[in-house]
Amino acid sequence: MRRHITSGPVVALLAGLAFAGPAFARCEDYVPGPKPQNTFAQDVGRAFDRIIDEGWIEFALYEDFPPWSYEEGGKAKGIDVEIGRIIAEDLGVTPRFRLVQADETLDADLRNYVWKGATVGGRVSDVMLHVPYDSELTCRIEQVVFTGQYAGEALAIGYSEADYPDAKPTPAYFRFDTVAVENDSLSDFYLTSVGRGAIGDAIHRYRSSDAAVAGMTSGETMAVMAPLAVIEAGLSEGFGVHQPPLPGLVRNSWTVGVAVNQQHRDLGYAVDYAIEKALADGQIEAIFVEHGLSFLPPER
Repeated sequence: MRRHITSGPVVALLAGLAFAGPAFARCEDYVPGPKPQNTFAQDVGRAFDRIIDEGWIEFALYEDFPPWSYEEGGKAKGIDVEIGRIIAEDLGVTPRFRLVQADETLDADLRNYVWKGATVGGRVSDVMLHVPYDSELTCRIEQVVFTGQYAGEALAIGYSEADYPDAKPTPAYFRFDTVAVENDSLSDFYLTSVGRGAIGDAIHRYRSSDAAVAGMTSGETMAVMAPLAVIEAGLSEGFGVHQPPLPGLVRNSWTVGVAVNQQHRDLGYAVDYAIEKALADGQIEAIFVEHGLSFLPPER
């Protein structure tokens, strides 16, 4: 089963914050837990100067994660791929894309692809895209620099216009109306908690958020709850999407950016500057428009 932004890697992070209140604002407020193992000084990854000299940069992106990153016809496609191209062009190098599998946790993904490499045959990439930004992460995972926030994501509800001709559905509707979610996702966690478990049989669980959207458009459910971009990418004529209030959920949106190894902060500065320019001149927003998606600016 795939695990992405609102499932395995960050669902525990988002869920904990969604119901407990806002994230810590400063590291001095953070109470440290056990540190990741094997964090002794080591030379991992390529230095910024080497990237420039060799003329290419590698981005790690999640596989099978439309509309953000996926493979089609043997080539990497999606929003994150286009953002990687913008970064590479600004640096004057050629982009290379490595589609990677999500692990059980975001910490494991960062370890495998950013600061250490997998235990067996692993290697790090120069930059990892689509990393959720949160100040708690910056305090806890010292081996990684979180920077270059380039877009926002938010939960939304897609629905069949035939089933809801007059009023758009809200979570309360799903005590009786069928709704699709990704299994073990933030949407699943939230709807299961609504009304102290009053929503039960109406929830249909799928292996991924895009599969959940496909379940709705094929008529298996009346609605779907998932990230906005995923819903918009899978909609067809006769279906709509909206972002209603989600009572009890403090955090229903988040920002995504990039992660680089803390040893290569100069690379992080260069990537962040490239993204700042692309946000300012509208290049990143234009990518969303080309894909027929709403652009949610990052929270900065």
